[in-house]
Amino acid sequence: MLMASESQFHVLAVDDSIVDRMLIERLLKTSSFQVTTVDSATKALKFLGLVDDNASEIHQEVEVNLIITDYCMPGMTGYDLLRKIKESKSFKDIPVVIMSSENVPSRINRCLEEGAEEFFLKPVKQSDVNKLKPHLLKSRVNEGQE
Repeated sequence: MLMASESQFHVLAVDDSIVDRMLIERLLKTSSFQVTTVDSATKALKFLGLVDDNASEIHQEVEVNLIITDYCMPGMTGYDLLRKIKESKSFKDIPVVIMSSENVPSRINRCLEEGAEEFFLKPVKQSDVNKLKPHLLKSRVNEGQE
């Protein structure tokens, strides 16, 4: 498996809003992250190779160090995506961060209980992105122990 260089943590950003996707991508790139953006939870699962249809054929070895996803999206919510990732053997250790424009404490707690590392309120700020570094370093350390 190819290791990303220290500066190039790969973040998968999932948001159905193009404006929010562009904002988060810019913030992440400012922190020198490599960013892949997709506009739905389904596309995120496809990118990770977690979709049942022809999964073995299209599954490429993607190294993603962190997933940041919007909570409210059509089709599948960020919460559903979080649960799918945490249920998956190969991706359960990847830190997941949920973003939402709505401050709903019960929703925030539910996401954190299911394994989300952070819950950011939109618009996401540079100070939020700075909080991602320790989670990324933690995921990097776990990789080294296998």
